[in-house]
Amino acid sequence: MFGRRNQAATDETPISVQDPKPQQTQGKGRPTPKRSEAQGRRRSPVTAPANRKEAYRLQRDRDRAQRARQREGMLRGEEKYLLPRDKGPVRRFARDWVDSRRLPGQYFLPAVLVIMLLSMIPFPLQVRTVVLTVYTLALPIVMIAVIGNSLYVANRVKRAAALKFPGENLKGIAFYAAMRSSQIRRLRFPKPMVLPGGKPVTPPSN
Repeated sequence: MFGRRNQAATDETPISVQDPKPQQTQGKGRPTPKRSEAQGRRRSPVTAPANRKEAYRLQRDRDRAQRARQREGMLRGEEKYLLPRDKGPVRRFARDWVDSRRLPGQYFLPAVLVIMLLSMIPFPLQVRTVVLTVYTLALPIVMIAVIGNSLYVANRVKRAAALKFPGENLKGIAFYAAMRSSQIRRLRFPKPMVLPGGKPVTPPSN
C-alpha cells in the first residue's frame, strides 16, 4: 500500500518540460548583420599608395616634415635636435654669455658690407677719392677690432665657464664663443635665447 501511494505521489508531481524553442528576444528593428559584414565595418580604411611614384611622393613629404621639425627644434635650442658642436650645458652657457652682450664683433660684417657698397657707387672723382681712402683705412681697423673682440670673448667665456662648470671638458669653448660673437645677431644659429642685458627672449604668442 505504501509503495503504491509513493508511486502515485511521484506521478502526480508536475514535470517541467523545457521548450525546445528558445524565447525570442525583442529585436533591434533590423536584421542581424553577417559576421563578414560586421568585420568589414570595424576595419578602418587604409590608403595605400597607388604606385611607386605615389609612394615616393609620400616619403618625400614625410622627410620634408621631419626636416622642418628638426630645424625648428635646432633654432629653439632643443638639446635633442642640436648638432654635436652645440650640445651640452657648457656650449649653451657660452651662447647665452655672448648673446647677452652687445659686442663690436657682431658689427664687423655689416660695416664691411657698407664700405664695399660705398666703394662701388660712381661718386664724383673727389668724393670717390675720399670713399676709397676711408675704405682703405677702415678695413684694417675693423679687422683689428674684431680680432681684439674675439680674444676678449674667448678669454672671458673660458674663465667664466671654468668657474661655473668645474671639472667639465672646456675644449673648444673659447673658439666657439669667439666665432659666435663675430656673427650678426639675427643670423646666429641656434637663435639667441637671451636679450642684450640678460633677459630671456619672450617666445612669440600663438
